[in-house]
Amino acid sequence: MKIKCIAVDDEPLALEKMQAFIEKIPYLELLGTFDNGFDAIHFLRQESVDLMFLDIQMDDLTGIQLLEALRQKPYIILTTAYDQYALKGYELNVSDYLLKPISFQRFLQSVEKIHDQISARKKTPAPKTITSAKPRDEYILVRSEYRLQKIWLKDILYIEGMKDYSRIYTPEIKVMTLQNLKKIEESLPTPPFLRVHKSYIVSLDKINSIGKNDMVIGEQNIPVGGLYKKTFQDFIEQQNMIG
Repeated sequence: MKIKCIAVDDEPLALEKMQAFIEKIPYLELLGTFDNGFDAIHFLRQESVDLMFLDIQMDDLTGIQLLEALRQKPYIILTTAYDQYALKGYELNVSDYLLKPISFQRFLQSVEKIHDQISARKKTPAPKTITSAKPRDEYILVRSEYRLQKIWLKDILYIEGMKDYSRIYTPEIKVMTLQNLKKIEESLPTPPFLRVHKSYIVSLDKINSIGKNDMVIGEQNIPVGGLYKKTFQDFIEQQNMIG
């Protein structure tokens, strides 16, 4: 599997170093390098890219502004000499944050993580019914305020992420927990639970209706993010939830 990538940095030496790192990784295919954000945006609108290495501090258009301008984003690894942008990067759902000077070991660690994520997305799950994944009488324990709350998996409608917090919705209660969405996602079986947006995990068998870019569970309209759309559609088709 080849991961198509580009690198964007207005520092020529930094761009050369990034290119040299990329060329050492057999599964990375470098489609281009750019010394400004405008050329990168134009390229992304014309070509399919899996991964972008993006500097933050650039003249004319910063890396953050570039990300905010994109509707469909590839996986993003931010590269910068400044650590104050880490929180903003998290809000924009970037995959990793590399501080300059970047060592090859740290670079390799980052791209290996992306490789694993892309491989998992491209694997086709074996056909099975939603209820065959795990017994539905299981539960999770989440910390809410000063106690552990038991939540039965069969009761969960969807889970909403809010930075370091998450809110779990059932027909009867809403539970706020100091666990991020990624941590909760790791504890849930797939299916029936599926990440459909950077801020939402849903229970597939609780979906009432599906639109082009969203769905309805109960009375809640839930968006489907671009990065998760293909995986969501594949699961829906395999589970015969649509004709």
